Amino acid sequence: MNYRRLGHSGLKVSELSLGSWVTYGNQLDTGAARECMAAAWDRGVNFFDNAEVYAAGKSEEIMGEALKKLAWPRLKYIVSTKFFWGITEGPNEKSTLNRKYLMNAIDGSLARLQLDFVDLVYCHRPDPATPVEETVWAMHDMIDRGKALYWGTSEWSAAQIAEAWQVAERHHLRKPVMEQPEYNLFHRSRVEREYAKLYEDIGLGLTTWSPLASGLLTGKYRAGIPAGSRGAMPRMKFLVEGLTDKKKNEAVTKLESVARELGCSLAQLAIAWCARNPNVSTVITGASKVSQVEENLAAAAVIDKLTPEVMQRIEALTAAHAE
Repeated sequence: MNYRRLGHSGLKVSELSLGSWVTYGNQLDTGAARECMAAAWDRGVNFFDNAEVYAAGKSEEIMGEALKKLAWPRLKYIVSTKFFWGITEGPNEKSTLNRKYLMNAIDGSLARLQLDFVDLVYCHRPDPATPVEETVWAMHDMIDRGKALYWGTSEWSAAQIAEAWQVAERHHLRKPVMEQPEYNLFHRSRVEREYAKLYEDIGLGLTTWSPLASGLLTGKYRAGIPAGSRGAMPRMKFLVEGLTDKKKNEAVTKLESVARELGCSLAQLAIAWCARNPNVSTVITGASKVSQVEENLAAAAVIDKLTPEVMQRIEALTAAHAE
């Protein structure tokens, strides 16, 4: 496993990491989560991604219990959480980045994770109803009080990130260091075009999610929605149309020949392709069992096999279907 700087910060994250969205609290209990985290750790992963809203706080509780039992030295691992959606009802508790919510939310997450601080904290979505100055000050104070080390955004536009950075610059506050966008072979424009100027201008780092396009890039949806898959989960119904897209699935079939020549699976090829982007600090993978952790993380050995020629072949097969 290689380690990359998180943007222009000094923090180094494993180029592949493990996230808890969908799985923890829905598919995995504490024991299974601990086994997956241990398997990832054994393969060099040092970053474990979470969010307040995942399973309405249960995901953080599970990760917290797992970390307690694993008892790794705190300096050795990196944990994140994210705030915006909220998990309780009230006018200042849902879909907001106001100061009252954020300062309460970090305390709740730390209690569930059983940690004194998180390494990374994200504003999970932009909040047009709250002045950006208020949010930036709250994130600065969160770090200043030792409850987080770095802050960033998730699914913000380039203009919104730049505005927050400029507010922080103007007032000498902690600046946003990283963004967490969706990034895969079929979802690319934001990372490759919209954010392009930010990598050099402000040193933006990326912790990308959904490298397999919710499973589409594994090839499992070419014949429909298999039982037990993410697409079959009632609360993930919104994914079905994209997962069964005929042209994208045809492109996945054509990618098989490239994966075969490289001696890897479709999933490993898709993950390695994301990590091949030099602006990506880490690719967040997901898994519901140890065997999936092992397969996904084996993609680390594929990254260097993606020569310019191979990348051109992949581009020719997928670019027409990318957003």
